[in-house]
Amino acid sequence: MYAITGITGQVGGVAARVLLAAGRNVRAVVRNPDKASEWQRAGCEIAVAAMDDAVALERAFSGVEAVFVLLPPNFDPSPGFPESRNTIAALRQALERARPQRVVCLSTVGAHATQENLLTQLSIMERELGELSGQLSVPVTFLRAAWFIENAAWDIAPAIETGVIASYLQPLDRAIPMVATADIGRVVAQLLQETWSGRRVVELEGPERVSPNDLAAVLSALLGRPVVAQAVPRDTWEAEFRAQGMRNPLPRMQMLDGFNAGWIDFEHQTMKGRVGPRLVLSGLIERAGVRTDG
Repeated sequence: MYAITGITGQVGGVAARVLLAAGRNVRAVVRNPDKASEWQRAGCEIAVAAMDDAVALERAFSGVEAVFVLLPPNFDPSPGFPESRNTIAALRQALERARPQRVVCLSTVGAHATQENLLTQLSIMERELGELSGQLSVPVTFLRAAWFIENAAWDIAPAIETGVIASYLQPLDRAIPMVATADIGRVVAQLLQETWSGRRVVELEGPERVSPNDLAAVLSALLGRPVVAQAVPRDTWEAEFRAQGMRNPLPRMQMLDGFNAGWIDFEHQTMKGRVGPRLVLSGLIERAGVRTDG
């Protein structure tokens, strides 16, 4: 039995489907039972647990061969990341008590960086859950994934409406590691079925690195109209993010600075995914209701 958190999202959903296709038993861990019906029909066992509920998570993780852990994203954390720390503490308590045979955690490129930024939440998770491998001899793998290509979902509407996509990644011709969620989910399922000892880190990016200009070129080809990337001036970021409702935009700004300056990058040799930006962007455009020839 494999317990999958985040199963209603993109990565967890892909991982579960790959495991089910391989004939594995899957326990779908969901916060909202109303979202469990699809996975129940697919043959999953259902466990209801919020990610900050250690008691419910312990039940969800008990008696399984492996657990996939995905920290709920928080793009506007309070100073010091108390929300994520609370969730991580609940996860650690549940895993300590349930003692699965192994754990795979979704982490991020740059989790080893010492400069505080939005991704520091995953650095904290690696530090806390990584101790399970030493204290309890529970093998733990941290899958550090690149920037999600699916983040470009925000660019589809402006690309269609104006032909211009705003970019906080700069300079516009600088390629950074990106990866499709389909590749992440597939690798998660692969790792869950492996055996190893101790704590290990696996780093994953797509088949090629991608710049904002590359994304604009793919969108242009798919939409059949010119699309260009336009850099958002750094001195406007804070005002823009606060206008969007963010209370504490500094960690997000620091993360973007890290990508742009290059100190958010991979630490080791990476695995390479199979899915490039054209396939992902084509799917995003299709979901937006626009037909393409791509």
